[in-house]
Amino acid sequence: MSMENAQPRPEPEGCLTAAVRIPVRIVVLVVVVPVRMVWDLLVVTAKALDRVLLRPLARAAAWLFRYTVTVPLGWLAEHVLVPVLRGLVMTVEWLARALFVWPWVGLWRYVVVPVWRYGVVVPAGWLYRVVLAPVGCGLGRFFGVLGRGAAVAGVWLARALFVWPWVGLWRYVVVPVWRYGVVVPAGWLYRVVLAPVGRGLGRFFGVLGRGAAVAGVWLARALFVWPWVGLWRYVVVPVCRYGIGVPAGWLYRAVLVPLGTGLGQLARWTHRWVIAPAGRALALGLTGLGHALTWLGKALFVWPWVGAWRYLLVPVVRYGVVVPLGWVGRHVLVPLARELLDALTFCWRIAGFVSRAVWRALGRAAWNLVGRPAAWFYRSVCTPLGHWTRDRIWAPARMAAVEAGRVARDALATARASVRQARRDAWHALVGGPRVTEPVEPVVAPARTLGSTTNASGAVPAPEISLRKRG
Repeated sequence: MSMENAQPRPEPEGCLTAAVRIPVRIVVLVVVVPVRMVWDLLVVTAKALDRVLLRPLARAAAWLFRYTVTVPLGWLAEHVLVPVLRGLVMTVEWLARALFVWPWVGLWRYVVVPVWRYGVVVPAGWLYRVVLAPVGCGLGRFFGVLGRGAAVAGVWLARALFVWPWVGLWRYVVVPVWRYGVVVPAGWLYRVVLAPVGRGLGRFFGVLGRGAAVAGVWLARALFVWPWVGLWRYVVVPVCRYGIGVPAGWLYRAVLVPLGTGLGQLARWTHRWVIAPAGRALALGLTGLGHALTWLGKALFVWPWVGAWRYLLVPVVRYGVVVPLGWVGRHVLVPLARELLDALTFCWRIAGFVSRAVWRALGRAAWNLVGRPAAWFYRSVCTPLGHWTRDRIWAPARMAAVEAGRVARDALATARASVRQARRDAWHALVGGPRVTEPVEPVVAPARTLGSTTNASGAVPAPEISLRKRG
């Protein structure tokens, strides 16, 4: 938001504000008007320098840099460095090919390939087709038949020597002897003799084993269990019960329990009527002493400083420093600062009007004294003289320079084409090969004006046949 459109704040009521506002604004206006005039002068001067001096200097520097550095360097790179580098590259490429490529290519093409083809490949192919292939086919068929017969004979011989004797021995000797000499008699002996005998012996030894086991158990009990059981039951238990347990129980019930009960009651009575009252009295005495010491310490070391802080320092600081400073800040400094800010805003705006009026008057006086005669001199003298110089001197000189540049460019193009053609002819003379012609742009007749049969001025009539019908 600009200063001109700023809404005025509600001004505080009071005699101090009304008494301060006018003097402050007068003083601030007197101080601000020169500052605003100098500020406006600096702004106008900066804009004029930027418009009149800095921008033209920048454009002139850019134009000078372009036409003294960029354009010459570009022309030099395009017309000198690029052709020289292209020639150097082509020369180096040609030398590299002549030294490292063409000798090996010629050796491969005219020595290695013919020798390999006509000295190795063709005789080897003829030898393979005429000699090796028929001989190989015959040998293959002969050895194939011979190999198949030998393989069949070898298989039969191996079977006759190493397979059939063992197969016959296993099938006609070992299997019948094992089956009818061992397996069948053993099965009959098991079914007829061993199985009935085994079942009878099992029943006999089962009955005998059960009786022996019962007798052994009773004997072991009589030797190793019943004596110790009788000793425990009829000796150890009665002795422990009636010799130790019963007297100990009577001693516990008749002596220890009444004695413990009396001692417990004596301890409870002593604690209730002696120890507890003495402890409470001692605790009360110690508590009273602690409270007395605490109150004494507070009275000596705390209450004086608390009273001094609460009833001396705080009221003095609050009502002697803080409240006056707050009143001064609220009723003096804040209104004064607000009025000073409002006065600065208002006076800066008024100083702007004054500064613009003063500089406008000075500008009109300078225009009438200097600018108007200078403008009349520029329109009446400099402009006609400049037009005459442009039309009579600058335009013919520029046309002559353009024509000279065109002639120089055509001469350079012709010289470049001649050099290129000479280089190409020298290349074909050294290397040989078909002559390559450069593509030429087709000559196209200028188009006629639309909607009429008249040609443009200086144009050759174009053919009436369309491109589709030509091709």
